[in-house]
Amino acid sequence: MTGAPLVRPAMRVCAASEPAPDQLENEDHFFQQGDLVGVLDGATVPEGFDTGCVHGPAWYVRQLAARIALAAADRPAATLMGNLAAAILAVRSDHGGQCDLDHPGTPSSTVCLLRHGGDHVDYLILCDSPLVVDLADDQVRVISDDRLRAAMADLRRVAVTGPPAGAGGDPAARFQRSVMLQRQQMNQTHGYWVAAANPDAAFHAVTGTFPLTGPGRIRRAALLTDGVSAAVEEFGLLDWPGLLDALTEQGPDELIRRIRRAENDGTGRHRHKRYDDATAAVCHFGDIAP
Repeated sequence: MTGAPLVRPAMRVCAASEPAPDQLENEDHFFQQGDLVGVLDGATVPEGFDTGCVHGPAWYVRQLAARIALAAADRPAATLMGNLAAAILAVRSDHGGQCDLDHPGTPSSTVCLLRHGGDHVDYLILCDSPLVVDLADDQVRVISDDRLRAAMADLRRVAVTGPPAGAGGDPAARFQRSVMLQRQQMNQTHGYWVAAANPDAAFHAVTGTFPLTGPGRIRRAALLTDGVSAAVEEFGLLDWPGLLDALTEQGPDELIRRIRRAENDGTGRHRHKRYDDATAAVCHFGDIAP
């Protein structure tokens, strides 16, 4: 007697990444290496600030993504934290000794990773690129690393109350002070953590696991840079369940087009820049025949 064909949980991925309309390079990046999906968002360097590096954010995110993919291929059983740390260390060597990697403005990137593990998925989030998950018990959860947001709120208060330059203070001087203070908080215990030149940052990431079976199983997941999470957090175009549905039904490209229209309308509530790079990857999980 021949048994029924076996099935295995499958992951289907749809993604899009687009640079800001006013920029030549995309400082976001999406990649997929086998069962691993990743979204990265490089930190834009404010005009007039040095980084100690001859490369830049776009180079850094591409290089880091390639190194994460290589680490995953070489060490498929390693933790996401361990592979991210190995990738950050490898990128240090990729700078080729040309750059001051101790500079406080050295290129950096957020990281959002999701790995299909057969009967479960693992995730890792470092800095402000959130993961939105849809569970079988009709819960939609947003998993994020809020340390940058908390640090920036504190820094804005410090910058505003800093020494004024002229009547009412100089906005340019306050901005410069804020950037310098933010750099001092990067990869510090009481600040925030991001992928840069210090591999220890990987071990401060937010991590976890969701099952692919049972009543609380994961059905969909979206990896986002803040250029796409802005659809909810800045522009109020959708709520989180609506964002997942839009990614599923219309696709990431259409959602990014909606965000561009909102950017052109100038309806952002808290943005310090009009446009942003935008990247989204939506993963669907289900059973298929082998």
